[in-house]
Amino acid sequence: MAEILKNINCPKDLRKLDLEELKQVVQELRKFIIDIVATKEGHLGASLGVVELTVALHYIFNTPEDLLVWDVGHQAYGHKILTGRRDIFDTNRQLNGISGFPKREESEYDTFGVGHSSTSISAALGMAIASNLKAEFEKQHIAVIGDASIASGMAFEGLNHAGVTKANLLVILNDNAIGIDPSVGALKEYLTKARVGYKPARDNIIEALNFQYFGPVDGHDLEGLLKTLKEMKQIKGPKFLHVITRKGKGLKKAEEDQVKYHAPGKFEPTTGELLKYDTNGLPIKYQDVFGLTLVELARKNKKIIGITPAMPTGSSLKFMMKAFPERAFDVGIAEQHAVTLSAGMATQGFVVYCAIYSTFLQRAYDQLIHDVALQNLPVVFCLDRAGLVGEDGATHHGVFDIAYARPIPNLIIAAPRNETELRNLLYTAQLDLKSPMIIRYPRGRGVLKEWELPFKKVEIGKAECLKEGFEIAVLSLGNMAGNVENAIKNLNKTAQEKIAHYDMRFVKPLDKKILNKIFGKFSKIITVEDGVINGGFGSAILEYASNLSYKGDIELLGIPDEFIEQGSVDQLQEIAKINVQGIQQKLESII
Repeated sequence: MAEILKNINCPKDLRKLDLEELKQVVQELRKFIIDIVATKEGHLGASLGVVELTVALHYIFNTPEDLLVWDVGHQAYGHKILTGRRDIFDTNRQLNGISGFPKREESEYDTFGVGHSSTSISAALGMAIASNLKAEFEKQHIAVIGDASIASGMAFEGLNHAGVTKANLLVILNDNAIGIDPSVGALKEYLTKARVGYKPARDNIIEALNFQYFGPVDGHDLEGLLKTLKEMKQIKGPKFLHVITRKGKGLKKAEEDQVKYHAPGKFEPTTGELLKYDTNGLPIKYQDVFGLTLVELARKNKKIIGITPAMPTGSSLKFMMKAFPERAFDVGIAEQHAVTLSAGMATQGFVVYCAIYSTFLQRAYDQLIHDVALQNLPVVFCLDRAGLVGEDGATHHGVFDIAYARPIPNLIIAAPRNETELRNLLYTAQLDLKSPMIIRYPRGRGVLKEWELPFKKVEIGKAECLKEGFEIAVLSLGNMAGNVENAIKNLNKTAQEKIAHYDMRFVKPLDKKILNKIFGKFSKIITVEDGVINGGFGSAILEYASNLSYKGDIELLGIPDEFIEQGSVDQLQEIAKINVQGIQQKLESII
């Protein structure tokens, strides 16, 4: 049987095929995704689950004239392959390659850039209303959203608005009962009843929002999907299709372990067996330091609560959820709710650790200011994935947290340089903390083999001198301390002796006592951070230096004023010149 997929360069090619040929494309597309992701890594299960739906959408609708919006983008690999990117799909998520998420600059078929969840309905509704204003009444607008994403407040806001418009909008719920972790909440229970054929006695929640509701339908029945979508295309106004799929469809291992195979790393494509890596002797991941330490603290402190918005595995709050299920909460994709829920618990004397990715806290900025900091509630925000995160790219780099958090009154901002420091900050935070606190730490493994040392209280706002010197002072924040240390070691002995190195630990409050000494002793200062330079840690040092009328030179190393795309962390640090070699070159140029 001749291969068909290799001849499909755009959806127009797809629309020339008959049903049996489309079924063959489904099989080939699924295999193509498996074979590439097995070696290049990426998000697997979500895209495998929507292969039939992807083929059906591009077959029935006249994309790119009809506008298709994918939510999050984990599920859009098949879409990318069918829309002209098949031959470069092996560059997915790599430096200078295609993005792991839909991206407007990349293709006219990518109608909206995504990466964070629950944006598709609002975006597609905006497009649909714009089409009406332009008298393009036949144009179709489709939002594909998962059952975890649709539980978000933003998705409900979009549904609520759409229901009172005449927008030609089709919302497709890709319901597989799981996002990255299993979906949670009352809506999930409602959808589960719908999956098994239960019909509410009086009303359907979607119909109550003025949508015409269809489903549930089998998302792996290609012929049925084609028929349903063709019929729905003729219906005007807001409409909603409930599609039941299985995440990981077509790879047995991915179907059986949907959490692990969301983004499994490298695996054997025919069996799905994960490739074994020898991790013996490697440092622990920062997220696991957080998760395990929190359990240890919670055993002794009954007031400790853990909260995460839909990331129990990614943040490692899963350890506390297992040990203390009554004190650990996954609230779903609801960052605003997670922050204010934490604030509410803090008013009642609980010590709340809100585990949330740096880039996701951006979605709850008002709550951080209004509900936590303004009321000076001692919520502890544990910001995982701070700094450059690698292949997920611009939507996921946690590079803005220092700059967006630094202006907020009452807020403490700390960044541990290693696992033991993280452990001690977590310990300190539950010792009668009076104000909210951010503890930011990077994705991936730490630097220490022996990290589980006895707890030590950290003095809030206290920096530490790691190396004495007499000519240049390097002020680092967080894990950048390791890059600075190695950069100094690479210099000749005479140059090494000239350089002092300080781990500042805290962006807020700054250790003004040690800074006064530094300003009095050194005429050349370099700051190093893995956040944006504009408004970040280095800016804080500059501001304080200006207040003291410091006359020396201060240079800031960090993320430049541009969005950094995907690539390995090492590659991206090199671009930003905050890798070991970049810091070394800066020191050599000054010396």
